[in-house]
Amino acid sequence: MDLQVMKAGAMLKKVKSKSWKKQRHFRLQEDGQTIWYKSRWAGTSHSTFSVADVEVVREGHQSEVLLSVAEEFPSDLCFTLVFRGRRGNLDLVAESPSEAQAWIRGVSKLIQNAESMDDKERVDQWIWDWFQKADKNKDGRMNFKEVRTLLKMMNVDMNEEYALHLFTLADKSKSGCLENEEFVQFYKILTERKDMWRVFQDYSRDGQTLTLAELKDFLRQEQQEGERSWEHAQELINRYEPSETAKKQGAMSIDGFQMYLVSPEGAILDPQRLTLNQDMSRPLSHYFICSSHNTYLMEDQLRGQSSQEAYIQALKRGCRCVEVDCWDGPNGEPVVYHGHTFTSKILFRDVITTLGEYAFKASEFPVILSLENHCSVEQQRVMAQLLDTILGDMLLREPLDGLVNQELPSPHDLKGKILLKAKKIGGLEESETLTDEATDEVSDEAEPESPSAENLSKSKFSRELSDLVVYCKSVHFHSFEYSRLHSKCYEMSSFSESKAKKLAKDTGTEFVHHNSRQLSRVYPSGMRTDSSNYNPQELWNVGCQIVALNVQTAGLEMDLNDGLFRQNGCCGYVLKPDFMRNDDSFDPERPQDWDGYTSLQLSIQVISGQQLPKVNQKEGSIVDPLVRVEIYGVSQDQAKQETSYIDNNGFNPLWNETLNFIIHVPELALVRFVVEDYDKASRNDFMGQFTVPFTCIQPGYRHIHLLSKDGTAIPLSTLFVNVKISEVTTEV
Repeated sequence: MDLQVMKAGAMLKKVKSKSWKKQRHFRLQEDGQTIWYKSRWAGTSHSTFSVADVEVVREGHQSEVLLSVAEEFPSDLCFTLVFRGRRGNLDLVAESPSEAQAWIRGVSKLIQNAESMDDKERVDQWIWDWFQKADKNKDGRMNFKEVRTLLKMMNVDMNEEYALHLFTLADKSKSGCLENEEFVQFYKILTERKDMWRVFQDYSRDGQTLTLAELKDFLRQEQQEGERSWEHAQELINRYEPSETAKKQGAMSIDGFQMYLVSPEGAILDPQRLTLNQDMSRPLSHYFICSSHNTYLMEDQLRGQSSQEAYIQALKRGCRCVEVDCWDGPNGEPVVYHGHTFTSKILFRDVITTLGEYAFKASEFPVILSLENHCSVEQQRVMAQLLDTILGDMLLREPLDGLVNQELPSPHDLKGKILLKAKKIGGLEESETLTDEATDEVSDEAEPESPSAENLSKSKFSRELSDLVVYCKSVHFHSFEYSRLHSKCYEMSSFSESKAKKLAKDTGTEFVHHNSRQLSRVYPSGMRTDSSNYNPQELWNVGCQIVALNVQTAGLEMDLNDGLFRQNGCCGYVLKPDFMRNDDSFDPERPQDWDGYTSLQLSIQVISGQQLPKVNQKEGSIVDPLVRVEIYGVSQDQAKQETSYIDNNGFNPLWNETLNFIIHVPELALVRFVVEDYDKASRNDFMGQFTVPFTCIQPGYRHIHLLSKDGTAIPLSTLFVNVKISEVTTEV
């Protein structure tokens, strides 16, 4: 019923602000997957989006925009569509409560359906979508001209003779048109995987099936599975083989083999590493911690919008350290914004409310609230009161069990807790009897390159706020020697990117040792007014835990960050290698001097690509794809190699090119696969990427499921590779 209401269409108000509220005609298209909308004045132009791009529907006034118009529009008329990735929310107001409910329930149901689809259903849906797009006259059939247009839309440049041959093979009725089932057959012929068929043939004696023994040999020799290959072979047949006859014979057909290789088990990222699998009982300083800089900003650092939504997005991504920049506001209410700029302001109270609501939805492990405090003592007291009343038991107020230990507590010990990072009067060991306020540098980011540095003076901070700081006391960094002799484990320093990089280059071993015991936070240069990012790898190489990035800005740096923190259940904490947690004298600039040094050879045969995305949406445009493999890690491991480009084929390009790398510190290396559209006259266009920690790679024949620049999945878009990892016996 709800879907029928959506297909009939409705006039909904699209709301962007208090002053921008416009009627738009929305309707669900016949494919049941696409929502179409347009202004009544827009003529033939319209916009669409896929329900698959919507993450969740929020009911009522659950966005800043809808809260701002709450007096004008009752809650039961309002709802918000929250998109995946970095796309902004869509705030809508219906004309009646029943209409709002129909859309809320309808979209929620479609999201649920999309998420519960298995791989076959997803492919079937994808085929149906293409059929709908190419059937220009909407007669439910497709003639050869429409098929030619479709091939261009699908990134295929095929000569007319061969295209007609495939068309004729699929046209069983000899009608000169493909109906639904015939089109499915055409698609299957088009997507036959000769590359996978060759691998299958290498191990199948009869060329039709893999026996249990043959599948076991494949798993042992190619997928490097060792002893568990026999047991796993039987599991794979039970899980992926569609033919009951083959199942009963304990065999796998080419269809089952293909389904296995495109499944998560056949992906380059080991699915077992995606789950929470690391020891979470080590001190906080032993983990890399997913961190956000100036979390309140949606855009740039000078004029960008400050928003609670930015905190929701960061926390949903798994960030476990978020930043709040606080300044005195009107009516005794502290506000959050980037000081001395034209960024908009939001209430500190609203930020903390949002933090309390979303802190532990993506991860149960502790959140560090990094406070950049520029407020008067009076408004600091207000901040302390708000933190206390809004966060309640979530806010850590005193050391665990009342004890001050020589090392920090673990993420496991601090589950469900929010830790305040700020200046503190005195230390945890002392029973303080000082005054209610003290004088010091209040702000943490006081490096010369920070725009607000010159405006900082000695400021006062309040006892009430100070008392809420437990394990993250902000202190000025003097030297590694000073820290070794005098600093407590709960004291931590912040470094600008340039200072941190210099320390990493000049005194890497000391930085690693310092970070085994204390937390370090690194933040972007104040000159990055466009919210660009620095490369976090250089700081992870010396064990810096809190490497804060502008998470609102897509690109290489966020790809690396997402790649590192994709493992361990996306919980926001990744255990550092053991040589960064003990007293080993590891120097990232000279890894071969380290006692545990072993280098590995990584060989990647880039075999083929499947259904790569179009860069230029013009109907006749087809990409010329190439694949680049990039290694990020210690300086000796930084490397890039790429394949040649394939002319006019984004649908099923075939490379069969092998790229070789030596990896000196596998535990710190990230491998990034990038697909680009080659352009001899200008810069190549980005098409997709996937970044994986070297230690999470599954060797053998694997698929890489590509992500967009925004970090969202590109449906059915993959690379097929063969990965071999071996020890380097002699230095090359």
